[in-house]
Amino acid sequence: MERPLLVYTTFPDAPTALEIGEALVRARLAACVNVIPGMQSVYAWKGAVERGTEVVAILKTREGLADALAAELKQRHPYETPIILHLPVSGADPDTAAWIATETGLG
Repeated sequence: MERPLLVYTTFPDAPTALEIGEALVRARLAACVNVIPGMQSVYAWKGAVERGTEVVAILKTREGLADALAAELKQRHPYETPIILHLPVSGADPDTAAWIATETGLG
């Protein structure tokens, strides 16, 4: 079975994250998107240190969809350079892995 993959990204607000997350789930590029509001960020951007409020989104997918998911996320994302980090999963409950595979078109 193909290994699960977590994708970490951030959005400017929860409505944007939920809208894009739903589109990715409907497209079967992700089985689930967790949106965690209320994050405070400090980051370097174009030579300046910035602060902002963001939301975290963790997308549950599988390794074979990494490139397609990243491309769709970039296309829909409001940021000029969205953060897209692939977090490999070293192990998963078999039922969880099967659910992710099924919901992303392998089942």
